[in-house]
Amino acid sequence: MKRLVTGLAAAAVACVSAAASAQQNDYSDVEPERIIDVSLPLGPASQQGIGILKFGEELQRLSQGRLRIQPHYDNALGAEREVVEGMSFGTIDAGITSTGPMGGFVDAFMLFDLPYIFTDHAHAHAFLDSEHGAQLAQLLEDGANVKILAWMENGFRHNTNNVRPLNHPDDLRGINHRTQESRVQVDTWRALGANASPMAWTEVFTALQQGVMDSQENPLPTIYDVNFYDVQRYLNITQHVYSPAPLMMGLDLFNSFSEEDRAIILEAAAIALPVQRQASQDLEQEYLGRLEELGMVVTHPDLEPFREKVAPVIETWTPTVGPKLVEAAIAFSN
Repeated sequence: MKRLVTGLAAAAVACVSAAASAQQNDYSDVEPERIIDVSLPLGPASQQGIGILKFGEELQRLSQGRLRIQPHYDNALGAEREVVEGMSFGTIDAGITSTGPMGGFVDAFMLFDLPYIFTDHAHAHAFLDSEHGAQLAQLLEDGANVKILAWMENGFRHNTNNVRPLNHPDDLRGINHRTQESRVQVDTWRALGANASPMAWTEVFTALQQGVMDSQENPLPTIYDVNFYDVQRYLNITQHVYSPAPLMMGLDLFNSFSEEDRAIILEAAAIALPVQRQASQDLEQEYLGRLEELGMVVTHPDLEPFREKVAPVIETWTPTVGPKLVEAAIAFSN
């Protein structure tokens, strides 16, 4: 799929790629002991791709060329649920996915499907970088045999549709909306009045193109990266959910490395994390203007009626997610 890479995105990719190339030249005479395949839902110019390139650069530098990565972009290794399952079973080395499918493995991850829990990036980052993020990571290890290396992000999600602008939840009535494979998300969009149905990410563009679905929601860099502006007219800044995109590795694979190499992998991920998060926020600002230039009608609705409509969803799902976790997320401050 054709990608338009401009401005900051091009600069960021160029800088990271140049650094990665320099590091490769430094260790060109070193035969890698392990090349780690990494799955990504998006392309190299995306917020995910920028983070993964930085991770690979640092991994190669810290291991002096012994450890390298091979990115596989645009779901080349499978849809997100398949990638998580593949890491669990040891058929896929590592990857980035959204947390949408993870509620099927660990109930607590449905926290990130609950609407209007996080107010801004600083709120979400502080929570994820606290003991709560560590506890969630441990639950994924125990429940799915997958290790989170870093809490990278997709960012805040916004609605697009091809029917009408959203100024009020009532504007969603009759709209066929695609959700991730999450029961919480289905309940959220039904509470807002849409006809909500889950659909695998790999099917979404075609479903929107053919009119099977009218609507979807994603962070702005993702909306731009996959050319949703070609099949969606209205962009509505609903900011209803903060979506992490954790960088993960199969736990068995991670544990198979030496203690030294496990430390190198974690250090490389830690160095890449702020780079990826900053790229996510920078691209969000850049692409808001770019999407409008490409013809999308941008709406900034009053969010309070949306919050009121979905309050029962939070109440319904809090016992499943965990009352203490939900309370901590809402109230958390750095």
